[in-house]
Amino acid sequence: MEFHQGRLIDHVHLRVQDFAASKRFYIAILGALGHQPTHETDAFFAFDELFVDKADDYQSRVHLAFQAADRDAVKRFHHAGLANGGRDNGGPGERPYHPGYYAAFLLDPDGNNVEAVHHGPTTRSSADVLVRPIEE
Repeated sequence: MEFHQGRLIDHVHLRVQDFAASKRFYIAILGALGHQPTHETDAFFAFDELFVDKADDYQSRVHLAFQAADRDAVKRFHHAGLANGGRDNGGPGERPYHPGYYAAFLLDPDGNNVEAVHHGPTTRSSADVLVRPIEE
């Protein structure tokens, strides 16, 4: 068994009211950024560290910012979200956070604020972190 994880966040768990609408939305926006679900059942779906299931009691309210490879990916994210149940919360464009910060914002079907951001040209030391359980 292997896991590919980031360095700080183990996972983010969203609890949603309308599971089908949220699944359609996240598959569309994250697909626009080049990602596919890593796990799926009738009860939940996951994209790497993002885990989503139906709320039986409380629902989440968070801001999630997804990395985008370039400005076109940010635009695809925004378009896919609007076409799949998302609401505009700030169209694609430069933001004043730092030079080169290009982002778009959507509200998902439950009102979570989701963002795609491209920070300008960068290089990575690694695409992700590979985690293998130690056999005892």
